[in-house]
Amino acid sequence: MDRKTSVVVARAAGSAGSAGTVAAPADTARAGGAAGPPTHDYDAADVLVVRRPDQLKALADELRGRIVVLLRDQALSTTEVAARLKLPKGTVGHHLKVLERAGLIRVVRTRQVRALTEKYYGRTARLFLYESADGRNAEDVRNIVAVSLRIAAEEIPTLDPDEESHGCSGVLRVRLSKADARRFNRRLDRLMNEFRAADDPSGERYGLALAMYRRGDDA
Repeated sequence: MDRKTSVVVARAAGSAGSAGTVAAPADTARAGGAAGPPTHDYDAADVLVVRRPDQLKALADELRGRIVVLLRDQALSTTEVAARLKLPKGTVGHHLKVLERAGLIRVVRTRQVRALTEKYYGRTARLFLYESADGRNAEDVRNIVAVSLRIAAEEIPTLDPDEESHGCSGVLRVRLSKADARRFNRRLDRLMNEFRAADDPSGERYGLALAMYRRGDDA
């Protein structure tokens, strides 16, 4: 029997992914500012495939999803993250520890402030790809997708009526055979990689949101 599958594509800002694989919130290649190279201020791996249940659960939380977005290019202290998110330092510190224990962020440098050592956190990879092949963490992956798309929607600017829009979006719901689902999965993976490879520091800022997912029987 054919599987019910949905494809959501929004050429805006956000995440990238495919059937069984979802990219982290706002984890597209950085499309540069008006000029100058990407502003990474610490070293990290390019990609981390996240499979462990504790990692998936850590990133299914919306606040933690927003934290990893903030840390993508620039290391921040607990104080700085709290200021940007307008939250108490204690709350932010707890969520940083959850992400650190899951191996998703790490201390990349420290700074001595009077008698205290201030820690600066960065991600263990620029891009997180999520996999849940056995379906046991389906709810966590679903939450990750929802967080990614909410953050993507918030990043889309209000366009000037006279400005040409270069965005496109659409939601398609179809029934696919297993073979076709795998085929589209591979094509979305290739598109995501091509999008990342096209990063041009002198270009305009773009994001890409992709999600191909198995729909529930009642959806």
